[in-house]
Amino acid sequence: MISVIVAFPKPEIAKSIRNVLVKNNFDVRAVATTGSQALRSLSEIECGILVCGYRFRDMMYDEIAEYMPDYVEMLLVASKNAWEDRAQENIVCLSMPLKVHELVSTVEMMSYALWQKYKKDKKKPKERTAEERELIVQAKQLLMERNHMSEEEAHRYIQKTSMDSGSSLTETAQKILSGCDFR
Repeated sequence: MISVIVAFPKPEIAKSIRNVLVKNNFDVRAVATTGSQALRSLSEIECGILVCGYRFRDMMYDEIAEYMPDYVEMLLVASKNAWEDRAQENIVCLSMPLKVHELVSTVEMMSYALWQKYKKDKKKPKERTAEERELIVQAKQLLMERNHMSEEEAHRYIQKTSMDSGSSLTETAQKILSGCDFR
């Protein structure tokens, strides 16, 4: 689920935007009035949207954008002159005065796009470290020597055993090297 953090320097604006979003079934996790509070809240979510203003007591919106986690996108709400010349690729902007239906439809659109990106990226296999790759190579070599398998057969054996046991290739390779019996 996509989480939303609302951050504006004026608490009354932040609360009213939070109320609109909550009323429209968005998961608003926090309300912040400074950039550092917003960043702290962002660090606690895995995937989400930061709805924020242009300038905070301690930083500007673009400074917050530099430190946002990978699966967080920003919806900047400010006057058009504030962001028109400085708009960034990964920031969606809405101009003030804010219309409720524009806010809701923009957050819906961003949520959908972000969720699709998140799901797609999570399906990608993680890149193995050099140490993990070496473990797999050692396990294949052991199988090739001990069981007279080709490299391809050893690799297929590790894959199948991994799938059957519900463990990763690396964990399976470690078990092979430690002499575990899979029968």
